[in-house]
Amino acid sequence: MTTDQTLATSFELSQLPAAFYENPYPTYAALRDHDPVRTLDNGSVFVTRYADVVELYRNPAASSDKKVEFKPKFGDTPLYEHHTTSLVFNDPPLHTRVRRIIMGAVNQRAVTRMEQGIVDLVDGLIDALAAKAANTGSVDLIDDFAAAIPVEVIGNLLGVPRAERAPLRGWSLAILAALEPTLTPAMHDQGNRAVTEFTAYLKGLIAERTAHPLNPDEDVLTRLIQGERSGPAVATSAGEKLTEAELLQNCIFMLNAGHETTSNTIGNGLYALMHRPEEAQRLRDDPLLINTAVEEILRFDSPLQFNNRRLIADTTIAGQPYPAGTLVTMCIGSANRDERQFPDPTRFDVARKPNLHLAFGHSAHACVGMNVARLEVRIAVGRLLARFKTLEPTEAPDRDLRARFRGFRHLPARLA
Repeated sequence: MTTDQTLATSFELSQLPAAFYENPYPTYAALRDHDPVRTLDNGSVFVTRYADVVELYRNPAASSDKKVEFKPKFGDTPLYEHHTTSLVFNDPPLHTRVRRIIMGAVNQRAVTRMEQGIVDLVDGLIDALAAKAANTGSVDLIDDFAAAIPVEVIGNLLGVPRAERAPLRGWSLAILAALEPTLTPAMHDQGNRAVTEFTAYLKGLIAERTAHPLNPDEDVLTRLIQGERSGPAVATSAGEKLTEAELLQNCIFMLNAGHETTSNTIGNGLYALMHRPEEAQRLRDDPLLINTAVEEILRFDSPLQFNNRRLIADTTIAGQPYPAGTLVTMCIGSANRDERQFPDPTRFDVARKPNLHLAFGHSAHACVGMNVARLEVRIAVGRLLARFKTLEPTEAPDRDLRARFRGFRHLPARLA
């Protein structure tokens, strides 16, 4: 048996070797070649080819509702309430209703309004990086840069006072860590505590915003509180407004979705460019490549590696039948490296076209904030490379050892 075959036949999400967290892509390639729809020990299946993942995204029999899957994992806890009420883990009609309300606040006009504020934020962070680099010789591209951007952007969207934003990143990391394939008691406790503390904070913020609403075309929280609008009037029918639980949990979801994946995308992109100086120089020489570069960053080292579905009807995947009730993990990280879709997929190419990656999902569940995330990454990466001609590692990075969310805890670098 070849090494690739061994990687494929020994793969279990519940027993991942240490090397997988550092570089999962050889394992994904082996699975695509030898076991593209792998049945795991718990009876779930792990899907790695691009075409099969796209088909599942499109299939109405592949449900996003996680109540059945998460009940034994979380029990009757704050984590269960959060992860079964948020937009991403629901089907219509809740998914449709919440998505429509949020989309109205992050449409293209709203994204355009955000741009100058993000430019100012990034430029301020870059000035601070330059000062720190001059004093110490090294900066942390995560703590000092990537992680600071989305927290500020989402904080602005929800109108969280700047002085009250300090706990947001910690809450987000604890809640999302609970989505890992294996969950320790400590992760369970930290996640539940984070949901409890975050909802308590939000209740006060929502009460204040209810009493003193802002422009719902610009403030996401006001829009979520008031519900979907019809013409100049605010709609008041029960079906067009969120319950208190839906409102609280989807505010948490917006922070989590906007913070973790965007921070990781910026960090992953800078790491890729740091180790490919010729591609970084291509971007400096031709700044118009930044849009294709952002898409390549998303494809090459996707910040979200897995997504999940539960089959609610008998379904065929890659020609094989699977019964209703089967749990499915769709491996986005593998699909985005599938040589059947992407020529020379292990090459990082800032000019790659076409690039129909799945980093933002697909079809009805495509990420509602994808254009905000693209804007943040475009400004962050583009302006940092324009400011600094040297981008080099100073020591080994500290990778965040999670399987679902791929990124770094720390990324030391020299800038000049």
